[in-house]
Amino acid sequence: MSSIRYAFLKPSLDAHTLGINAAVDLVRDCGYEVIVGDQAVSEYLNEIQHEKHQEYIIEWLRAQRINRVGLTYRLDPEAAVDMVGYFIRALRSAELLSHQGGPIDGVFFAGLPSACERIEKEHKGLVVTFGGGESPSETLVKLNVPSERIPRDVLAGSGYDDFRLQFGSDVINSQEYLGLQPVDRSGYPEFGTRRDTVERRLQHALKHEPFYPLMRAHCGPYDAKGTREESVKEFIAWARQLGKNGYLDILSIGTSQLTQSNFGENWGDRPNGGGVPINSPEEYREVWENSRPLLLRTYAGTKRIPELAAIHEETINICWHALSLWWFNQLDGRGPYDLYTNLQQHVEALRYIAQTGKPFEANVSHHFAFRGADDVTYIVSAYLAAKLAKSLGIRTYILQNMLNTPRMTWGVQDLAKSRAMLTLLRELEGPTFRVILQPRAGLDYFRPDLYEAKVQLAAVTALMDDIEPLDETSPPIIHVVSYSEAVHLATPDIIDDSVKITLFALKKYRELRKGGAIEDMSANGDVAARQAALLRSARIVIASLERHIPQLYTPEGLYLAFAAGFLPTPFLWNDSGEYQFAKRWNTKSYRGGTVLVDEQGKPISPEEVVNYAVSNLPEGHYLLKEKAPQRG
Repeated sequence: MSSIRYAFLKPSLDAHTLGINAAVDLVRDCGYEVIVGDQAVSEYLNEIQHEKHQEYIIEWLRAQRINRVGLTYRLDPEAAVDMVGYFIRALRSAELLSHQGGPIDGVFFAGLPSACERIEKEHKGLVVTFGGGESPSETLVKLNVPSERIPRDVLAGSGYDDFRLQFGSDVINSQEYLGLQPVDRSGYPEFGTRRDTVERRLQHALKHEPFYPLMRAHCGPYDAKGTREESVKEFIAWARQLGKNGYLDILSIGTSQLTQSNFGENWGDRPNGGGVPINSPEEYREVWENSRPLLLRTYAGTKRIPELAAIHEETINICWHALSLWWFNQLDGRGPYDLYTNLQQHVEALRYIAQTGKPFEANVSHHFAFRGADDVTYIVSAYLAAKLAKSLGIRTYILQNMLNTPRMTWGVQDLAKSRAMLTLLRELEGPTFRVILQPRAGLDYFRPDLYEAKVQLAAVTALMDDIEPLDETSPPIIHVVSYSEAVHLATPDIIDDSVKITLFALKKYRELRKGGAIEDMSANGDVAARQAALLRSARIVIASLERHIPQLYTPEGLYLAFAAGFLPTPFLWNDSGEYQFAKRWNTKSYRGGTVLVDEQGKPISPEEVVNYAVSNLPEGHYLLKEKAPQRG
């Protein structure tokens, strides 16, 4: 154990803990003692401008014999800058910095990119900042950990990520992607017509070598200074440009919150909340007419959900529907329905979607991950959504797989999660049910520096291709997250450039694989071991769910699964006691994954999770009976 002692502190106002927990575990694994600020320190950091609070923190640092200290705050950038300023002033006043003869030779800050930029300027290198996206080895180097102290498995896990980033850098620096021409998809009669479908376009693409995945992107401009009609008009122009340029196959219309919650109503002066504010079937039809030959899709409604699904069918010939089951309701503050009513609405909508013959995508797993769920819950929730869809007659299931979520996830863990999830879902496949993989980058994966973000986009494309590296028809669809995501909305030019980077990176990575220049990740032992562990745990949870909730694949069954605690969600925003069992466990980052832990931070087994949840089923049935007396 090194004599150097680290401390990590955060204000109690900031509920984000995964990042600080990941840093703590990484540093401890390198043989250092790490102290996490207690509740009193966290409370005093909230109001560090008070001299007495600064004195308490200084005395705590002295008592703990701290040599290196990290601060984190991921909320208001202005408050973060002030907090760090007061902290540095207190260290200087107490002469604790090493250049003053004190014990502290390193100060670090992790937070929003804008806060990091200002802190670096104001403190002229005294504070090392972390804006997000750093690999484990990069994190440790920035924390002044010598490479010889970094554990071998951390170096190995980080090595794969570092290699992909170097590959991404080579792709972007070559600028060859700029000359990439769009893939011609037009060789089938239904192309771009009302009879076109994602299955037909994919079937046509699979007839050509080399195979290039269908490209999907999200787009939804909104100008708060203009009128609603002007924003819709701008989006229609963007859709026309994207259709004409030909790089994109599938355009996801990023509609506003009001479109989702109050479609067709008089919005008055209610805030739009971002996204294109479409509010009539006629506007949807105009989008379709101007976007030829793109396939279109859009967000589901958060109320009158089956009705809006029908409108999307009739107006934009939606190429697939998407629902979130447990999410976009009162549970996360994104919709008006309680959880049980939301599940009822979604099941009703799924029955309608099955009648249309259109595919279905469940936006489920990453919403659990956003709220602190572990990797097993990510996988189990995807399986439950897919089996529900199959039971209701859906024939084609689009499996959206959000990589880099949370963003400190190692690439080898993402591969293991993806393969475990695919293994389970493909066990559901048969003559009447097909799974189509659609990976994407994480929502907060990209760095604010646009060059670095382009590098990351190429790197995550390589990760997608390594999910099933021996199958050149996988992934069939890629959801391209534009590289400007961390800075501003993507324009049509940025979307097209992002598609070019993705397609070119895919082409170059496959060339490297054929030439033996990259590791065969299908034979990577670490990934295989992680996959086996995730599969075992997921099967235990699924088996218990199906054993103890006989009508699991119903609104009632899925409500019970959540309310009893089978799907742990520690960062659930809803404070209702109705969901106390879902919030029972904590999670932390461990070896590049996210695991459930108890109050002492020790990992817990899937058996403990299901035993706890089973014990809560009587209470779950009581809660359900209050909502649905005839079914509880």
